[in-house]
Amino acid sequence: MRLADIAARVGTPAYVYSADAIVQRYREYDEAFGGVPHQVCYAVKANSNLAILSLLARNGAGFDIVSGGELFRVLKAGGDPRRIVFSGVGKTEAEIDYALSEGILSFNCESDAELDALSRVATRRGREANVALRVNPDVDAVTHPYISTGLRENKFGIDIAEVEAVYGRAARLPGLALNGVSCHIGSQLLDTRPLIEALEKVLALIERLRAAGHPIRHLDVGGGLGVPYQEGESSPDIGRFVRTVCERAAGRDLEITVEPGRSMVGEAGVLMTQVLYTKRTTAKEFVIVDAAMNDLIRPSLYRAYHGILPVTRRDASSMVLADVVGPVCESGDFLAKDRQMPRMDSGEVLAIATAGAYGFVQASNYNTRPRVAEVLVEGSAWRVVRERESYEDLVRGEVI
Repeated sequence: MRLADIAARVGTPAYVYSADAIVQRYREYDEAFGGVPHQVCYAVKANSNLAILSLLARNGAGFDIVSGGELFRVLKAGGDPRRIVFSGVGKTEAEIDYALSEGILSFNCESDAELDALSRVATRRGREANVALRVNPDVDAVTHPYISTGLRENKFGIDIAEVEAVYGRAARLPGLALNGVSCHIGSQLLDTRPLIEALEKVLALIERLRAAGHPIRHLDVGGGLGVPYQEGESSPDIGRFVRTVCERAAGRDLEITVEPGRSMVGEAGVLMTQVLYTKRTTAKEFVIVDAAMNDLIRPSLYRAYHGILPVTRRDASSMVLADVVGPVCESGDFLAKDRQMPRMDSGEVLAIATAGAYGFVQASNYNTRPRVAEVLVEGSAWRVVRERESYEDLVRGEVI
């Protein structure tokens, strides 16, 4: 599909996703397991559009959620609750109760206090909750500190040195079936060696837990595989990674869960934006576009790099070094810094690449800006899967 045609019909800014690319990535994970019992639980936080969730549900995916709202979205999209795992450090008792009432597969628990809360709610409901404790293996994921989750100083998981004692205490709590171990050390990993290091620690832990009488039969290896944002980067081989996990876990009678997010949807999306103005100061050239940090916060939040391409072919002989910035009243509102790019004119459309993950889901209405439209391309057709917000939408629910 020509992005220029979509932009002409839908307007800009707008996110555009490829259904085929998403399904292809899901199948890479699923088929790599072969005959090994497994679940591919898509990490909803990466992109929670209902059409994408429905697409994945129809293709057999499970889901990794981190809130009651994400559970609501998955169920609304037709997801099977028996293929949902609930992660996150701060589940409320109301969220736990909601998840139990829907009969989800399992909870990834991260503290003694959370186990107590889950036990209380499960007992009150007369249910038994499947539980995997999330282990913090103290492995450096070698990624941005904001998305590193496997070190002792991170808020996630239970220290691997303490987790056996926690299993011992939790085994005495009513309403809990402690039958799993979970681990997730971070996001945007282009090197799988830290993941395999963490896996080896967790497999050794499982052997010790089983020797202590805990019936561990479920291993959740989390997600974290990265995608290439810049030239010269290459993404890990999904099939090779999954096969390595299966080989290391072989002979242990474990069902394996993997929770990919970014690697399934990141490269499947672009954010289209239109050039409003160009501006030159004594120090810098600026390309001012109609998308901003409220639409895609990753560059401002993580100093993340996204490729930016003209939607229509440009003359590469006329290049400029510029910052690509939006209309939001913050100096931190930029989509690219010191980027070498073709010289652009007002009205031209740009595609911000690799924007399918952690794009729209982190969007806000800062500066009272309506959130943008989302479009799904399916084969030779496309459709709007989220309407652009109106000004009336911006004040819905407010009272004078």
